[in-house]
Order: sequence, then C-alpha cells, then structure tokens
Amino acid sequence: MPADSRHPAIFLMGPTASGKTALACSLSERFPVELVSVDSALVYRGLDIGAAKPDAATLARYPHALIDIRDPAQPYSAADFRTDALTAIKDITARGKVPLLVGGTGLYFRALQQGLSHLPEADAAIRARLSAQAELIGWPALHERLREADAAAAARIGPNDAQRIQRALEVIELTGRPLSEQQRGGNGERFPWRVLKLALLPLERASLHARIAERFDAMLRDGFLDEMRGLRARGDLYPDLPSMRAVGYRQAWEHLDGATDAAQFRDRGIFATRQLAKRQITWLRGELDARAFDPDRPGLEARAVEALELFLGVAG
Repeated sequence: MPADSRHPAIFLMGPTASGKTALACSLSERFPVELVSVDSALVYRGLDIGAAKPDAATLARYPHALIDIRDPAQPYSAADFRTDALTAIKDITARGKVPLLVGGTGLYFRALQQGLSHLPEADAAIRARLSAQAELIGWPALHERLREADAAAAARIGPNDAQRIQRALEVIELTGRPLSEQQRGGNGERFPWRVLKLALLPLERASLHARIAERFDAMLRDGFLDEMRGLRARGDLYPDLPSMRAVGYRQAWEHLDGATDAAQFRDRGIFATRQLAKRQITWLRGELDARAFDPDRPGLEARAVEALELFLGVAG
C-alpha cells in the first residue's frame, strides 16, 4: 500500500479541565507544531477568566490561532469556525509546520473533519413559537420533547442550552427528520489532512470534578464576577447571545441579576461545568479512531510524545 502523502494534523481533544492546554504547550516545545484553538468560548474577546483562556504570557510564548477573534456581541457558528480553521491550518502547513488543534468543542472538530450538513435556514415564526413555549414551560421541558424526537441530539445538548434546543426542534419541524441523522451525513467536504487524534479521557470522574471545582474557585478569586460586570456594563450584550450562554457566564449573569446568592452561583457554575465535561466525555467515547490517554495516570506527556514521534516519523 502506498504511503499516505497528505500533510499531517493533530487533534488534541478532551473535556474541560483535563489539561489539554498544558500538554499542547509542552508538545510545541518538542515538535514543529503550531497551535489552533478549538473552543467556542475562547473565540470571544473579553471572555478571559470565566473561559479559562490561557493568560497573555502563555499566549505570547505559545500562540494559538482562533483565540480573541470575535466580539462577544457577534455570534460565531460551527461554519465560521470551519472556514477560519481551514485557513489557519493551510497557513501553518504552508510554513512547513504541523497544525495541532487543541480544545473540547466536539461540534467544531466534527464540522472540520466531516463538513457541515445542508440544514434549512432559520424560520422566525417557528423560533418565536418555541421561545414563547419556553417562557411558559421552560427549556428543560422542551429538551425532554427533543429527547423523545431525537435522543442522540438531546444527549449532546444540555437541558438549558436554549439556542441548540431551539435549533434542533426547528430543524425537526422543518424537515421531519432528526437533527442528529442529518448532521451525520455531512456534505462530502472531507478534511484533506491525515489526522492523529489524541483524547484525554479521565477514567475516574472524581479527580476531574475536583479540578473543575478548584478551577472555578480560582476564577472567582481572580475576578470572574468583575469581568462579568464589565461585560454587562457595555450595554450591548444580553443573556441569549452565544457568548453569554457559555458555561459559567450564563450562571454569572443570573447571579448578577439577583437570581442566586453567592453560594448558589458557585454551585450552579460548578454543576454546569461538570455537565459540560460529561457531554464532552460522551462525545469523545464515540471517537473510536482516537488514542485515549488518562490524564491522571503518570507519564502522560511521554506517551503523547511517543504517539507524535510515530505519527510524524521524527524524534521529538
């Protein structure tokens, strides 16, 4: 069989707080890679503390493409990501380097590798009706309706993720087919690089949950609520924007509206982050061609280095 002549690319995937960024930075010290962020919150300028964005010193030493590329008042879609990521990857390859894509947004990885389905345009009347229903019965009730119609989509979407619940129900109503079925089809625009997938999959949830809680508390100490106050003070942001629905920011907005006290806000923020990690782990377990590593097992970096050396045919 002839050797695969396609340029290489590396996907480093994992749930939130699993150590992806630290590992990616370490690998960039050893290999001719350039980093590309695959994170739906890090694209937004000003979402720093609550999104666990790498600090300025880290980004100066280890630049990441697709961080701070969009104002939080402007929505950013999987289609936007695919366009921007392909441009970044082509530029990295043209420089003779290997793109290392690091993040936990499964929808973005899937859109990049499989292409995007040709889904119907938004229907204002259907969206208005669904929003009105949500006002009456709540988004979790609509999520339950989605689960009955499309269990696979509901498993990926949180019960309070208004935008995605609305879109999934809208697509089902417009086409008569489950959203998950249509997304599996893609559009034939396959990813033209050969890919090594590395997945950080904790075997024990307890350690991941502990890191999530520790990181959320560190965010609070670092001024997350002050960051949120500054975003609200702009006057052009509102709770239904994709940026403001990011995990942590949604709960912070509710807290500053007076819906929760400090302890409730902390609990809800940690719980929402744990639920995000659960959905990310479920998605990663479906990536059957990925090499899984337990980030809590000693020797993670050495195992990742070995995988890259074999894939790239180089010594780190």
